Amino acid sequence: MGLSRRTFTALAGTTALGLTLGGSAAATCAYAAPTTPTGPAPAPPAPDGEEHTVGFDRYSLIVDGRRLVVWSGEMHPFRLPSPSLWRDVLQKMRAHGYNAVSVYVSWNYHSPAPGRYDFTGVRDLDLFLRTAAETGLYVILRPGPYINAEIDAGGFPGWLTATKGTARTADPTYLSHVDEWLTHVDAIAARHLYTDGGGTILLYQIENEYDAHPQDATGRAYMAHLYEKVRSDGIDVPLFHNDKGRNGYWIPGSFDTGGEQGRWLYGFDGYPSPTQVPPDWGHFGVGGVKGGATASPRTPGFMPEFGGGWFDPWGGVWFDRKGYAESRRQRDAAYERRFYLTNLANGITLHNVYMTFGGTSWGWLPAPVVYTSYDYGAAFDEGRQPTAKLVPMHQLGHLLHHVPDFAKLDRAADVTAAGLKAYHLANQDTGADVYVLRNDGTEPVTSTVPGTDVPVTVPAQDARLLAAGIELGQRKMRYSNAQPMLTLSAGRQEIAVLTGRPGEMTVTALECPLRPTVRVLAGGATHTYADGLLRIEARLDGLTRVSVSGGGTSTPLLLLLADDDTSLRLFPYDTPSGPVLAYGPALLRTAQVSGKAVRLTGDTVRAAELEVWGPRGIGEVSWNGAKLAVRSTSSGSLRATRSLPGAGTVALPALSRWRRRTENPESAAGFDDSAWQVARKTSSYSTTPVPEGQPVLFADDYGFHYGDVWYRGHFTGALGARSVSLAYGAGTQGLLMAWLDGRALGTHRMPVPDNASVRQGSWTATAEFAVPEGLRTGGPHVLSVLVRRMQHDQDGKAKDTHKAARGLISVTFDGAAPEVRWRLQGEGSVDPVRGPQNSGGLHGERHGWHLPGFGDGGWEPVTLPRADRRQGVTWYRTGFKLAVTPGTDASIGLVLDDDPARAYRAQIFLNGWNMGQYINDVGPQHTFVLPNGILRTRGSNTIALAVLSDGTTLSGPSEVRLTLLGAAAGGVPVAPV
Repeated sequence: MGLSRRTFTALAGTTALGLTLGGSAAATCAYAAPTTPTGPAPAPPAPDGEEHTVGFDRYSLIVDGRRLVVWSGEMHPFRLPSPSLWRDVLQKMRAHGYNAVSVYVSWNYHSPAPGRYDFTGVRDLDLFLRTAAETGLYVILRPGPYINAEIDAGGFPGWLTATKGTARTADPTYLSHVDEWLTHVDAIAARHLYTDGGGTILLYQIENEYDAHPQDATGRAYMAHLYEKVRSDGIDVPLFHNDKGRNGYWIPGSFDTGGEQGRWLYGFDGYPSPTQVPPDWGHFGVGGVKGGATASPRTPGFMPEFGGGWFDPWGGVWFDRKGYAESRRQRDAAYERRFYLTNLANGITLHNVYMTFGGTSWGWLPAPVVYTSYDYGAAFDEGRQPTAKLVPMHQLGHLLHHVPDFAKLDRAADVTAAGLKAYHLANQDTGADVYVLRNDGTEPVTSTVPGTDVPVTVPAQDARLLAAGIELGQRKMRYSNAQPMLTLSAGRQEIAVLTGRPGEMTVTALECPLRPTVRVLAGGATHTYADGLLRIEARLDGLTRVSVSGGGTSTPLLLLLADDDTSLRLFPYDTPSGPVLAYGPALLRTAQVSGKAVRLTGDTVRAAELEVWGPRGIGEVSWNGAKLAVRSTSSGSLRATRSLPGAGTVALPALSRWRRRTENPESAAGFDDSAWQVARKTSSYSTTPVPEGQPVLFADDYGFHYGDVWYRGHFTGALGARSVSLAYGAGTQGLLMAWLDGRALGTHRMPVPDNASVRQGSWTATAEFAVPEGLRTGGPHVLSVLVRRMQHDQDGKAKDTHKAARGLISVTFDGAAPEVRWRLQGEGSVDPVRGPQNSGGLHGERHGWHLPGFGDGGWEPVTLPRADRRQGVTWYRTGFKLAVTPGTDASIGLVLDDDPARAYRAQIFLNGWNMGQYINDVGPQHTFVLPNGILRTRGSNTIALAVLSDGTTLSGPSEVRLTLLGAAAGGVPVAPV
């Protein structure tokens, strides 16, 4: 394969750093730069139009000759269908220490039919990539073609389920579809590569957790094809794959890369349980190909996915029906410190947390194994609100950017700390030592900082990162039992931030050849000086400030000691004029320096002080466009003389004036189904066999891929028929309803999954209903069947499980054998704005009852709660107005509550958008996020509920109300979608 100009530039750059392109095996990595020393990290990326080099060695990525530790978080644009809010989440990620965002691109979200692709509106990948670049985040792009992700069919489009060829192999038919997909997505990605400054795409993943054919020719040919395709499309950043576990699959050299070397990274995923001891997947582990990072010793430790939470199934069996709040409790900030610090100790310098913002699997996007919410127990919840899990992410992310020693660490001499698991690493360039002390027990442990008599306490099931010998500006920190967070220069001083748990006593020692001048500016710190060492002791309570000047160093140091909550309100921000550090508000979104002015944007939740450190000469500060009165402080900062206002009151109306209308006319004997598709196919590409003597009834074979599907079977000759058996296939919590000549026969539901079946994505069952004696006649008769399919299984093992039948499979009668002529109808034409997963085949959906402009004036006015008993579908609609104050970011949800003994489910439509499915007697989800942009926070809104009830109990809805999930003064401009 020929080299592009950008690639040649990258190779030339690494050669200039001391790497030859030929010779020994140690010098065969065209991207490696073994002589790259420890030094400042590269500046945050931007779409600057300049050429950049992206390389790596065994320690880290190397960008433009500088070492980069990737501290990334996962979010999925398709799980936040309001493009304006992408900027909100991305800015929050950057503010809290992330320097990269990892994103799946889901094929099914962009392709409603063969040859049709949509990258507009909520599917505008180009816009997302531009927004990430403008925010200053690197992008790790993951377009599959298979992504898994608890998404319908693992990201495969619905139409692919009805095509020839075996997916995730080198099958030529499948590859022809894949090539078409990648051609479209790569055409966008190629405009946003960091190598030419068009954007900030840093890395690109092919396939996903592909462990089906790792050792055979099929798998190698498939991976080689994807590699060649992506390269031929102009993607020249390093490529990688995420091994599903520590298998050593797809390490460099395991498949044909067209002669290229040094452009492929080995990565592996990990989702350890919070009940297990954090595993060593690198320096301190078992080693070899099964050891994680050691499987590829010449590339840096890379975890494309490490669990930042876990998904929750229908019924909530994993989290005791408590939902994602329990997921977040189990994998809390202490979990993050234990596991993520263990990863860092093991040499993982490319670390992506899955998920950081989970979002919503709206419409018919979710795979069968999950319900609508994909909150995941992540650091940012589904309503975009920060959680306590941000503390470690914020502290560690800023540390890895501002303290360069962590980008090049080797395992060092073993140390001990009584009662703790101790890891020791060292940077050979700087002489810095790094220690991770972990407590796997159930009681706090107090030991000592290695090499000192300084006490350090690690709470139960927690961990602590300590450093010795790192530079805090021009001063060296000999040791500390507080964790470093950042160091930067601002004005005429250097600033260092150390952090820890509230109430802890910290001891920090700075090397000073001469006695320095020390001033305690805030807090209760004490200090002593002896033998060239300044020792500062302080109890963590808010922000303790200690100024250190002189002592043989010309530049003063401002030492800030912050407890966890306080550290979350310290925001560094790099600008072309120099770094800015803001303290006080809930969020700093952007910072610009123009002459003497510092212009800040951000959020406050409640009234907050604002303090700013910045480049020399600044004297003015503005916040969200308003100039502030400021004064200089003894800390060398500017402080606003008045508090920033917090968020105002957000008034939410009660939901009333409901209107109601029943539907399912398709169940009536006289319904006209002549326009429906005739089920006349006799063969299928489904993995489900076609029953002998019956037509293909699988919905996908007739182009119906999402939501409900109706069948109507016309027959005569039912004389003597005692019962009818309906075999069907569905995802988790699928159901079937049947009527004969308009008379309800009953409903069959798939069981609620338990621990043994929670991962089962395809379910089959046979519903048997008695034929009423009065209908056991010669006919004619009409059997009407509604199937809620609950979506396609994923294809994690590459066995075409996404092709398992959905809908009816076969129909037989006991006591008669009539010949049934079937017609079926599913979803209508694709909504050009909301896309193919928004609606299914209910009568109301096909006729626009979910849309805001639909005329429901003739519907019956009703009040809630309802107590109806019928088999079928009933719609409820109402409108409401909001008047949220401009400049307030209010996150609002819809709550449905009822007696869990009542058996019904509801699809929730907001202004025509399908925001999810509520199953009252299964749960556990009761609150549904209504994203701004879809929700008109200053205007009129329409809610429609499509209630599906089986007639066995009284059904609702009962209580339906709006709820405030969070509010902040600030936010981002939001355009309607």
